[in-house]
Amino acid sequence: MSGFTFHLPGTVLRDRAEMKPYYAKLTQGLAARGHRVTLALHDRLTLLPEVATSDDFHIVDHGTQRHARVLNTGIAYVYPFWNLDPWGIRALSSISEKSFYPNVIDSELATDFANRLRKRWVKQRKSRYEQPMQTAQIPSGCIAVFLQSEGHRDAMETCHLDLRQMVKALMARDDPRAIVIKPHPRDHDPTTRRFLNRIAGRDPRIQIADANIHDILAQAAVCVTINSAVGIEAMMQGVPVVLCGQTDFHHCAVTVKTAAEMEAAIAQATQTTWPHDAFLYWYFDLNCINAGKETLVDDFLARVAAAGYPLAQ
Repeated sequence: MSGFTFHLPGTVLRDRAEMKPYYAKLTQGLAARGHRVTLALHDRLTLLPEVATSDDFHIVDHGTQRHARVLNTGIAYVYPFWNLDPWGIRALSSISEKSFYPNVIDSELATDFANRLRKRWVKQRKSRYEQPMQTAQIPSGCIAVFLQSEGHRDAMETCHLDLRQMVKALMARDDPRAIVIKPHPRDHDPTTRRFLNRIAGRDPRIQIADANIHDILAQAAVCVTINSAVGIEAMMQGVPVVLCGQTDFHHCAVTVKTAAEMEAAIAQATQTTWPHDAFLYWYFDLNCINAGKETLVDDFLARVAAAGYPLAQ
């Protein structure tokens, strides 16, 4: 039978209780069908030599390397969706190079799908990271800015503007609207807070908010971020998105590559009618794998077969 090697973090190899349900379902499901399943430590330095000396198909947790017998996998912004991709995950996935044609998407399917996402995330006021549950008062029609933790950023990710450049480009605009900035919950760098406190003291439009993401988005005229998952959450609420970095969900947003482009980008984003529901359906249902489906193993094997790997019956 076919062989699969899963390259996982060391914590999983030391304690199988640390294995995410997605991997448990896949490894157990494949083994139950007679496929040989091996677990290995994910080492970026030795991965490709290991693949070259093996006939297995390789599944790499948070991988970024390419090979005919490799698919990289990781959470695709929101549960239960995962990237299973030949290039990488999230900002580095091959979805970035695919074409999105909203007119060919079934609108009823898209709306039903997006409504399920909204029920799970927006209505329950949940996000990828824990959010305050108390309701916050946010200025209506604000420019909502969501920062990311540069200390936790994958070195392979591409930022067109860094945190400070992004904020300063917004401050330079002649726009009276409030600029509500939410720091990333995992950014514990004191220099970030000092920067934010300094600009808030200089510009009355700046408001620093540790509020629930969904409270901020509910009042936002536009969402500005580098390439955070909050861009996806903004689409759930129908809020236009401006991105300041490389993403694989740029198809339904405006991307800024220099500070000078911010003015036009805000105008374009807010003046465009975006097909958010169609995009969410296209991205997640058609281009990702759903770990919550009973067909997970079949969907996984279909991706492997599409990569050209012969599956022994």
